[in-house]
Amino acid sequence: MPQPTPFTSRRGLLFGTAAVGAGVLLAGCTSNESDDEPASNDQPAAADTPGKAVTIGFAGPQADHGWLNAINDNAKSRAKKYSDVTLEITEGSNDTAAQIGQIETLINKKVDVLVILPADGKALTQVGLKAMRAGIPVVNLDRIFNTPQAYRCWIGGDNYGMGLNAGHYIGEKLKDVSDAKVIELAGLDNLELTKQRTQGFDDALKNYPNIKKVARQAAEFTVESGQAKTAQLLQAQPKFDALWNHDDDQGVGALRAIEQAGRDDFLMVGGAGALSAFQAIKRDNGVLKATVLYPPTMAASAIDLARALGQAKGVSGLAEFEIPSSLTLYSAVVDKDNVDQYMPTGFK
Repeated sequence: MPQPTPFTSRRGLLFGTAAVGAGVLLAGCTSNESDDEPASNDQPAAADTPGKAVTIGFAGPQADHGWLNAINDNAKSRAKKYSDVTLEITEGSNDTAAQIGQIETLINKKVDVLVILPADGKALTQVGLKAMRAGIPVVNLDRIFNTPQAYRCWIGGDNYGMGLNAGHYIGEKLKDVSDAKVIELAGLDNLELTKQRTQGFDDALKNYPNIKKVARQAAEFTVESGQAKTAQLLQAQPKFDALWNHDDDQGVGALRAIEQAGRDDFLMVGGAGALSAFQAIKRDNGVLKATVLYPPTMAASAIDLARALGQAKGVSGLAEFEIPSSLTLYSAVVDKDNVDQYMPTGFK
């Protein structure tokens, strides 16, 4: 087992006393004698009841996309739930220098914990390190820094899992269709997340030898690009059985193009979890039958984790004394059978 660096050891000293849920039992190591009493962990996890006051600094990119706007809304609404939390939220910027300046301001204010969704994880790694070295734990949200030393905990979505679950859903729907054909409307191809979503989709389809992906077009996560690129796909592919679209925002445009073309001879699966997608799935009168989640509720969970760190407590339901170092969220498939459950989480 590698020895921790002095830096990570210092983080452990700061937060190693955090504990989890009253009443969690820790089994004895080797003995099964009947008179061995299991140890009891009676230190509390972070709870809804007020505790130590915590100031959380929140820094994200500019909310120029429905999902990013939902990230901000989730963080704000979650913080309001706790009377012991004060949220210092920045304006948000896609300019890395501006976002670094905003985070440095929060560091200078000596907030207790930072939650950062960087416009560019690589470019903001140094300011994450600066915060950690100043004794301010960082919850890195979604776009990951270059080194784990720049954050105490990472929480984010599963891009590969999105593609995997979309592929399995489509695969199961088409498993009895001979020579089935699918097409893919991807996001920006210069982003690693787009490559991961495509890879997951392709890997899932390997389980269905009757299905072939016959076309792929990259869009730009916008309504306009979704409409234009889908129109091109429809013109080039007069017959196919399913379409997977990486993003529900660009999916609004895709659905417009499909309606304009008068096509209803295939099924469509979206991605992310927009309210408009949920509503279309619930109506069940068009091609959109499901969407795979990339939940913006991760921002609310990040506030919970930051509060737990600020109060030196753990996470209820886990036996460890500390919060995890990383949490990858599951990309659930939402269709007409479970859409009502997810409707309140849909973003506009």
